[in-house]
Amino acid sequence: MSDLQDLTALIRANTPLIVIETRDESRVVELFRQALMNVWRALYRWSITEGLRRVDLDREEGTDVAPDISTTLQAIRDADQRGIYLLFDAHPYLSYASTQRQLREIAQRRDCEPHVLVLIGHKLELPPDLDSLAVRYTPRLPDANALLKLVREEAENYARENGGRRVEVDGEAVQQIVRNLRGIDPVDARRIARHLIFRDGALNADDLPELAKLKFELLNRSGHLHYEYDSARMSEVAGARRLKRWVEQRRAVFVSGEAPPGLDPPKGILLLGVQGCGKSMIAKAVAAGFGVPLVRLDFGTLYDKFHGETEKNLRAALASAEQLSPAVLWIDEIEKGLAGDGSDADGGVSRRVLGYLLTWMAERKSRLFLVATANQIDALPPELLRKGRFDEIFFVDLPVAEVRGELFATHLRKRGLTPEHFDLNALASASDGFSGAEIEQAIVASMYAALAANTPLSDFQLRAELKQTRPLSVLMSEQVESLREWARTRTVAAD
Repeated sequence: MSDLQDLTALIRANTPLIVIETRDESRVVELFRQALMNVWRALYRWSITEGLRRVDLDREEGTDVAPDISTTLQAIRDADQRGIYLLFDAHPYLSYASTQRQLREIAQRRDCEPHVLVLIGHKLELPPDLDSLAVRYTPRLPDANALLKLVREEAENYARENGGRRVEVDGEAVQQIVRNLRGIDPVDARRIARHLIFRDGALNADDLPELAKLKFELLNRSGHLHYEYDSARMSEVAGARRLKRWVEQRRAVFVSGEAPPGLDPPKGILLLGVQGCGKSMIAKAVAAGFGVPLVRLDFGTLYDKFHGETEKNLRAALASAEQLSPAVLWIDEIEKGLAGDGSDADGGVSRRVLGYLLTWMAERKSRLFLVATANQIDALPPELLRKGRFDEIFFVDLPVAEVRGELFATHLRKRGLTPEHFDLNALASASDGFSGAEIEQAIVASMYAALAANTPLSDFQLRAELKQTRPLSVLMSEQVESLREWARTRTVAAD
């Protein structure tokens, strides 16, 4: 059923009290006006500033009723024909016993016509006695056609305000913009569309990152999500060839949102690996590979000392992330937020968080691709590793010689140096057991040494720095080898 059909049904049933939480007041008034074409009632609206006004299809006129809520409710009760009364921002007055009593008597039809009272506001909490009498009605969010119409209206507004200058439009980009505006109420969708149009007089692919940022800022009211502005292209990731191919094979299905018959859409991956081997960079590259925004969930901000608040925070964060879809949700070092030993030392909070997360992973329908990263397999709960939780578990190992050579070339080039001036094969051999992060820091330390000596960076300085550095694979050799051994037969190698 449509919004109009739902509303008409409520009016025909003479529903005594309807509650509508919305910021788009004009849309609600228009819906009630349209409903009058199917079921006739006198239609009024009230606010403390305008008082009571009749707003039927063919007219809008004031009344001589005083604007205070008590006088207005008495006038409604005394009316000799049934009507629909839209009461805007009346909730501050619901704390008064007299107002509650008047509303109950009208809703219970005590010596009055069967009126329909409609409480309208951004957020409405009713006293228990009134809440039991009320029906909550939520207008549907605009569909693709409504959003496209909204964007066109703002383009026309731009032309009127700029001497007839037409908006430059990329049709494919507009379709993507409309898809990304799904899940947002009309007021915010119009504001975002107006921002995108009026900032440069165009709608094209360059607007998509700005749209993602605006949508994130709008939806992340909980503050538990972080929008990752720094992205990485798949071409910047050294190695990980098998993982890159896996992402590329699923890109078209994820972007379109339509999986072929017999296939489930891609849901997520777990990246397990040695610290410093590029899991975070891969998470960023996956988002870039899919061409969607990346948001990171920080488990540390979820935990709260009050009972139930941690789970509530997780629900709010995941709900916000789903509204950003299509997107990639990155949970970094997921093992730090989940207890794996079944301990109730924290009052069972971690187990409840895990339970909700697993349920969400299994039941979500949104185009939200999950990338979880972890360093310690023994800290992960077994339930999370069960087959089917993730599409795949990839192991990001220490880079082999060929990949280490790529890493040296990448980081040297990143710092304005020419990789061809260095013996990359020799450097790759000298850095056996080093992670990507350790190779990068070795280059940085060598550059400082060269700066202090007032000489250009050389292979000798790089090899000297590598020789005196003890990588993690040496400092924590037992833990690293244990992790690699566990992953050898249980995961898919990223490279």
